[in-house]
Amino acid sequence: MLKEKAIENFKTGYSCSESIVKAAIDEGLVPSELLPCATSFSGGMGSGCLCGAVAGAQIVIGYLHGKGKTERARALAKEFIEKFKENHKATCCKVLTHGFDFHSPERKAHCVNMVSASAEILTNILEAAKEKV
Repeated sequence: MLKEKAIENFKTGYSCSESIVKAAIDEGLVPSELLPCATSFSGGMGSGCLCGAVAGAQIVIGYLHGKGKTERARALAKEFIEKFKENHKATCCKVLTHGFDFHSPERKAHCVNMVSASAEILTNILEAAKEKV
């Protein structure tokens, strides 16, 4: 369900990073106060660097497994990156969207794939992490 919600969020005006975090909020995984934190990660943190959908997933992982919680955030973050790179070869927004005009409908359609992949990987990682507890 996280994946479907993230895609719908992105298609209805949330940024890539916000879409992932909002889906996690809607699933009851993280508090709604976390959404504004995701805004600055959109569009590769405004510089085209790290994909916002990847960053949104990392925000959720950090919230759920960071300091004072399970302490597994870094290991899960690394696992997420490795899984994302298996299919997309990079996590850099500029690389992932090369050849697309930033505000074009084609780029937005392409980015739906990044949101979808990030949400799916995040779901799988969080489910596996629950099983290890």
